[in-house]
Amino acid sequence: MKKIKTKIKKLEEERLKHQYTYQQMADMLNICKSYYWQIEHNNRRLYYDLAVKIAKIFNKKPDDIFFDSMN
Repeated sequence: MKKIKTKIKKLEEERLKHQYTYQQMADMLNICKSYYWQIEHNNRRLYYDLAVKIAKIFNKKPDDIFFDSMN
């Protein structure tokens, strides 16, 4: 459970760092706001293709946001 919270926190931190709203993220991803909100709050599964799109928005690799390092 701790790893899931960390992943969600990273996504939220990136969104807030770039000052994007849920709606802005949803618009950039061509999904509805509630779908994005559910992803960020771990109420919906995040598929790889969407993870790649999210990472591109932040100019990062998907692993930088969604993979917990064991270090």
